[in-house]
Amino acid sequence: MNDELNIEESAPWLVVVITLVAGGLRVLLLGSKSMWLDETFSVWMASRPVDEMLQWIVRIDQHPPLYYLLLHFWIALGDDSAFHVRMLSALFGTATIPLIYLIGKRMAGAPLGLAAAMILAFSPFHIFYAQETRMYTLLAFTAAVAFYALTRLLTGSHARRNWVLFVVFSAATMYTHNTAVLFPLAVNLFVLGLLLWQRTRPGSAPSLQAPPFWKWVKAQIAVLVLWSPWIVVFVQQARVVDQRFWIPAPTWDGVVRVLGLFLNTATTYEGSQALAVWGVYVLLLGLGMVYFRKRMSQFLFLSVLFAVPFLGQLIISLRRPIFSDRTLIWITIPLILVLAAGVAQLKFRFVIIAAVGVVATLSLFSAADYYRFFQKEDWSTPAGYVALYAEEDDLVLFNSNFVIVAFDYYFRTFEDKYDLQVQKEGVPADLIDDAVLEPLMTEDDIPKLLSLIDGRDRVWLVYSHESYTDPEGLVPKTLAAEMKLIDQRDFYGGKVQLYGVE
Repeated sequence: MNDELNIEESAPWLVVVITLVAGGLRVLLLGSKSMWLDETFSVWMASRPVDEMLQWIVRIDQHPPLYYLLLHFWIALGDDSAFHVRMLSALFGTATIPLIYLIGKRMAGAPLGLAAAMILAFSPFHIFYAQETRMYTLLAFTAAVAFYALTRLLTGSHARRNWVLFVVFSAATMYTHNTAVLFPLAVNLFVLGLLLWQRTRPGSAPSLQAPPFWKWVKAQIAVLVLWSPWIVVFVQQARVVDQRFWIPAPTWDGVVRVLGLFLNTATTYEGSQALAVWGVYVLLLGLGMVYFRKRMSQFLFLSVLFAVPFLGQLIISLRRPIFSDRTLIWITIPLILVLAAGVAQLKFRFVIIAAVGVVATLSLFSAADYYRFFQKEDWSTPAGYVALYAEEDDLVLFNSNFVIVAFDYYFRTFEDKYDLQVQKEGVPADLIDDAVLEPLMTEDDIPKLLSLIDGRDRVWLVYSHESYTDPEGLVPKTLAAEMKLIDQRDFYGGKVQLYGVE
């Protein structure tokens, strides 16, 4: 018994230490990598006045407004530098660490909660998105709060504050990303199934107990009421996505890769190393299932919260592909809890410390590769290149309005400093005038392009993400037919071409 793990008293202090370490990893080199296209779009959207921002979200975006609203006020507290805007994501990512501890502790005790906090703290997948100016760590945070409140409700604590937390943060999760509509589907499948089980098996005593039926119904109505102002826009955005979206159809390899990202097996490790890492995590998952053998309702709870959104995105993708690792970040919470149960199943202090050490080491190797080698789109290079060689009244064309936003994030500094006078236009449609974010270039748009360059001596083309917006290469082909290619500069994420009259 002396070797059994007993850390109830020291657990809160250990969670503080783990959270501080996790925060350090999420802030480390936070502003060193370039802001890529999606991040600059977040800043562009959040920099609008609130009423204008909401209008733009409805017109051109596919996401709910909560993250943009929070980022809007966050920018008002500081600036829109890469470090500052990414810090918001880092804070939400860090705040999720103590939440997963509380969930694990509530379900099965402090050892499981601590193991879960450690795994999440060192997760390369979560570190990566904690350094992105996007809504994904907010999605994990809001879901984690709702998970925690639901766990308390399912373990007999029906205090009013738990109901309020569950209702508010369930709605907040759906206000963070549209795919989170699968969250209420998952929790209702489990809770209603548990209610049915308890009604048909009145003598059974599962480790989780469903809340009273009518209280549960009222809570779901409250969630719906809170989310109802967004329903019409959600339907509009869903229709737009159904018509055309950039995500490719999922493949078996793609599904395995997503699971590998969740389990830290899809980036740094290859070949036999990857198989060995898979073996470690599969072993922990197996031990986790053993741990829950006498807590089957808890295992089903975590399994449903993971499987329903995962399979739901795959099923929807049969019609229009939406399956994406980042939008599923919140289902890593139940997955990590099962892994943590596998660690807790080991029972003894030395073995648990060794297992946590192995997982942390594997994760840190992957995180180190991210810090050292991962490169985001480099929009400072094209902005600086055009600023250096631009002449008055040059025309700068972009094959995507997304690209204009990313380019302008860096180019505006040169415009202000050197009073540059260039005209910028999206092809075949303009963001401000036409409210189209990613227009598809067709042969019917060539006359408009010709009219834009008519009478021009010099034309720049900033060309990126052409596989989605100009798959036939019509923009550079048209420019090459009318003008001479004078110079070209490649950058990570695209290229800049300068055309002139011969």
